Amino acid sequence: MTTDTTTRLNKFISDSGFCSRREADQYIEEGRVTINEKQARMGATVKAGDKVAVDGEPIKHRKPTDRPVYIAFNKPAGVTTTTDTKDKNNIIDFIGFPKRIFPIGRLDNPTEGLILLTNNGDIINKILRAGNLHEKEYIVTVDKPVTPEFISRMSGGVRILDTVTQKCFVQQQGKNTFRIILTQGLNRQIRRMCEALEYKVVKLKRTRVMNIKLGNQPVGNWRHLTQEETDTLHQLLSESVNTEDASYLDTAEAPAPPKRRSARPKTAGAGKPKPASARLKGGPVKPKEELLNPKSASLRKKGAGGRGTRGASKAAPAGRSKSAPGKPRENTGRPKGRRG
Repeated sequence: MTTDTTTRLNKFISDSGFCSRREADQYIEEGRVTINEKQARMGATVKAGDKVAVDGEPIKHRKPTDRPVYIAFNKPAGVTTTTDTKDKNNIIDFIGFPKRIFPIGRLDNPTEGLILLTNNGDIINKILRAGNLHEKEYIVTVDKPVTPEFISRMSGGVRILDTVTQKCFVQQQGKNTFRIILTQGLNRQIRRMCEALEYKVVKLKRTRVMNIKLGNQPVGNWRHLTQEETDTLHQLLSESVNTEDASYLDTAEAPAPPKRRSARPKTAGAGKPKPASARLKGGPVKPKEELLNPKSASLRKKGAGGRGTRGASKAAPAGRSKSAPGKPRENTGRPKGRRG
């Protein structure tokens, strides 16, 4: 009896810390990945001794002794959430981390706020899959006054992209501002929901991902997660799955998987944001907190068009609402027995 020691190519690349599994699939599809100097195909596997490369750059498997990296970054508008260094505003060159890391999910170019980065590919899908019910919280400013009817319709589900969004917690924060907590991650979901109700998003900022809060972290700065944050994150992910089955809250109504796109669509009507270098001229405010790494500030002088190599509001209660608006619960864990 033999033991299968092969690994899926996209997983091999992701586990190395080079990029996320989704981006690895894109590289494979674009013909940029080779195995033993031969172009790889989707679904290919890798065995011990195989030489894998992306754009001719060798991929080395991360050693078991390498410690995972978890970073919280306050993304400015104008920075692109991609590891592709061909984009001069890519998030990797902007941060300038010395080890290979990649973002967990994406924020639109005009969107700012909290995004997590890591070299641990195993947790990516566990955080992103909608069926795992992990929360992301946003503060949204729109172009006209928020009404009770708008809050009710946003929280009850809005038809976009040939589906109806899941019920979510929505609370008005100001005349033109509201707070929203999502467990889904549809393409440009909040902007599309507002557009469907004849509102236009003026400013969108993410303030929380699960138990990780943005707080008063300066724009353009990153920090390592604390040990407490990391432990809680892993605890919340302990029962999550990273398979496609977790993409849907109700698998009986799961739509056909969307076609893969080589690039994200431009945000309609949002205008072109200023380049990161122009928005953050002179670098972000030097962090005063010990956990905020000051290295980003010194690198910002080069702006988002930096090195050409791959480098590396108030916090909301972490509750989850299952229906129409109401005060969310105070705990940070996942509610027991909740179904889509």
